[in-house]
Amino acid sequence: MVAESRHAMCGVVKLNTSTTLARTIVRQILEAGITDVVISPGSRNAPLSLAFFQAAERNLITLHTRIDERTAAFFALGVAKASKRPVPIICTSGTAVANYHPAILEASHSNQPLLVITADRPANLRRTGSNQTTEQARIFGKAVRYFADISGAAYPMELPFNSLRTGPVHLNIQFAEPLSPDDDSDWLSAVKKREPPQLSEKSAGTFYTKSTRGALVIGHDRAGFSVNEVNDFAAKLGWPVIAEDPLSFPGAIPHASIFLTSQSITDELAPDTVVVIGRTTLSRPINRIISMARKSVVIDPRILTVDSDRSANQKFTSMPICESPSVDTEYFARWEKYGERTAKMIADLKVWSEQLIAREIAKNLPASATLFISSSRPIRDIEGFANPRTGVETFANRGLAGIDGNISTALGIASQRSNTYAVLGDLSFLHDLTGLIHGEKINLKIFVVDNNGGGIFSTLSHRGVAGFEEVFGTPHHLDLVKIAAAFGLETCRITKQSELQAELAKPVNGISLAVIEVPTRESNAENLAVIFKSIDSI
Repeated sequence: MVAESRHAMCGVVKLNTSTTLARTIVRQILEAGITDVVISPGSRNAPLSLAFFQAAERNLITLHTRIDERTAAFFALGVAKASKRPVPIICTSGTAVANYHPAILEASHSNQPLLVITADRPANLRRTGSNQTTEQARIFGKAVRYFADISGAAYPMELPFNSLRTGPVHLNIQFAEPLSPDDDSDWLSAVKKREPPQLSEKSAGTFYTKSTRGALVIGHDRAGFSVNEVNDFAAKLGWPVIAEDPLSFPGAIPHASIFLTSQSITDELAPDTVVVIGRTTLSRPINRIISMARKSVVIDPRILTVDSDRSANQKFTSMPICESPSVDTEYFARWEKYGERTAKMIADLKVWSEQLIAREIAKNLPASATLFISSSRPIRDIEGFANPRTGVETFANRGLAGIDGNISTALGIASQRSNTYAVLGDLSFLHDLTGLIHGEKINLKIFVVDNNGGGIFSTLSHRGVAGFEEVFGTPHHLDLVKIAAAFGLETCRITKQSELQAELAKPVNGISLAVIEVPTRESNAENLAVIFKSIDSI
């Protein structure tokens, strides 16, 4: 691809190839109704960055800039989750591209529409020792739904917006020098914005069952379905509902992941049929009762993409029409009995602990709040110890359930909302500190549960093995309040229930951090063990 400088020849003005290519891509993105773009600084992606800047100056798109490509991609993931629209991410060549990979994997396993646009040198410079040049073509492998390696000579082409219906798309764009625009034409005047592409599939089959002793299990991400869609299906089915996210389903059986730790209760409640919406990723007791059912049904679009080998007696990729008989009322009453008894036991918790903290956060979040919950212990504690309620919109990264990118994802979500909270573990917070480097006005209150290391491992079989602290516990011995203050954040330290309740009652204004200091990881594991042991006596 040969770059052309601007020149006059017989009265015709030509733009350099990179500017033309970039403006063509940006124009299509704008006309598709996309509202946000996330850019990281770099030279090779300058044609795209400058074109998007010009569009942002005209209020045609919102431009977010992040210096770290890893956090930029997770921020975009949060924007996509909250806006339900595709979000382009733009970076330069070389290692910058590889830093997108974690967020692209998360997007792939949760069918989120990231439009990944990586700038590259012309293809003839590959494998020649040229600076900042590597094999970017197909670098993300099967994690993307569509890939194209594009040069100016290959254009024009239609951007593959349709492929974003089921996950991320990667366009690797070869830009030749010069990389800066050589004209000041009003190329944006003809842009006509449309509604964004519809990303959900609406076709449905029919789920028919004769079972009256069934259970509906809802994974935290709901397989991408809306709360209303799931609630409509649950109402028609009429079975006991087990929800990994109790803050979205007030009719769910309370604290199922807690009382199902009892084998005798699990045996008593074993269902004939289980319907699973999405994936169940949080607790072994839920997966155990699913495995006991004679018949299993899965509803999840990812069966067509990343989960093609998933097994079940019936599988649906869209929400089916439900035809079922009336539920066995005596069976339903047993579920309710154990839920109510466990709820009373949890309401009586008085010891300052991670379990009490989860209960209090879930209970005291204001109506119409948005909550992001990080992976590891926080999301499990919310599942187990939050009482089902309404009024809270929840998000989490459950595609691959990593602790990376959690601050950035929460910030991306908060950029689309006005009253957002996040609950993170201390390692999740430290893992994504560069996500705090930005200059945007975003309202987000972050609660960090600080148990000085990897608390979840103390609740798993690794506990007590030789070298546990060095390779699992990994204590950091850092003052997280001071770290947050170094970023200019308003901070506070919480050490008791009344302080937590008071902080939850304050309005969210800008980005602030509350560090919740809790007892040791070992005492938390012991506390959980005592709770589980007491279940058999409820």
